[in-house]
Amino acid sequence: MKAADFDFYLPEGLIAKKPSDKRDLSRLLVLHKNGKIEHRIFGALPDYLNEGDLLLLNNTKVFPARLTGAKPTGGRFEFLLVKEIGVDKWEILSKGKYRGGISIAEGFSADIENGTARFSYSGDFMENVWRCGDMPLPPYIKRKPEPVDREWYQTVYAEKEGSIAAPTAGMHFTGELIGKIKDKGVNVRCLTLHVGIGTFKPIKTENLSEHSMDAEYFEIGKEIIEDIKRTKAFGKRVLSVGTTTTRAIEGYVSGKWAKHDTRCMIQDAGDKIQDTGHRIQDKKIMHRSPCIVNHKSQNICGYTNIFICPGYEFRVVDSLITNFHLPRSTPLMLASAFCDAEKLSGAYSVAVSQKYRFFSYGDAMLIL
Repeated sequence: MKAADFDFYLPEGLIAKKPSDKRDLSRLLVLHKNGKIEHRIFGALPDYLNEGDLLLLNNTKVFPARLTGAKPTGGRFEFLLVKEIGVDKWEILSKGKYRGGISIAEGFSADIENGTARFSYSGDFMENVWRCGDMPLPPYIKRKPEPVDREWYQTVYAEKEGSIAAPTAGMHFTGELIGKIKDKGVNVRCLTLHVGIGTFKPIKTENLSEHSMDAEYFEIGKEIIEDIKRTKAFGKRVLSVGTTTTRAIEGYVSGKWAKHDTRCMIQDAGDKIQDTGHRIQDKKIMHRSPCIVNHKSQNICGYTNIFICPGYEFRVVDSLITNFHLPRSTPLMLASAFCDAEKLSGAYSVAVSQKYRFFSYGDAMLIL
């Protein structure tokens, strides 16, 4: 398939700039396997869950990864932290190029060169980031981050710090709604996938077979694998909240992952990662990142670069909760793989005609 197959027209006015007044009052488009569509609110989700089902959430926590500093000339330089590549050194993304020093705040500065930032600071690095940084809202929101975004651009169950983008399907949940789901006898479990540029990196190749995802770090409790086996054995469903949750669990069970190492690892296509028989599909560079990687964890820990698009056979996920995604994006392709591209395209057309809100702060879909 080609990237152009996943293009669609979206009126600018349907891109959500702000979140809903209450998380679970966002709209929910329910797409059934037979193509039937229902229009509900997200708070009605428990109506579609049954006792014994398993609901998987991604409990990653977004940190304020967008920093701005002053150049010696007085100009401003804004950049996004991507990943740590050495002691106090990070790969960054920025709109313009710059080489030199910047002052971010008192006791917090950086030297910028060739897409990297080497930091000098007093105290703890991440405490400085939380003191000075802004939440990394996607560029299509087209507004400056506000203090309230630190709460809203985050799930209520966010726990493990490390993402530069939110697992947005989970932002519709409230603590009360999760309680109602558990009261129905649904098992709710959390795994972790730290969202990096791999999730939202644009596809630059026309043929999907030529696109490679950047690897992202995940952790899955071993008990979750047993929960999945038990759920399947009893004929119940595994429901995944979001494409990042789906990529973590499907990446693991399909073998598209590699164990982390404490050193930088560079692997060519087809090469085995040391001490594991699993393979990364394409050339990847994975760096030690102590602020987000738990090297002492007893969970299943690693990196996955799985690219799920039509033709992929899902091993675990039976139902998907997701937002409305950007044209030509990898999350849109994952959703298309899950429910049939033609049905999803039809559902998107309905969503546009019914003026659903799109993207990160927008409404949700339940694909049964």
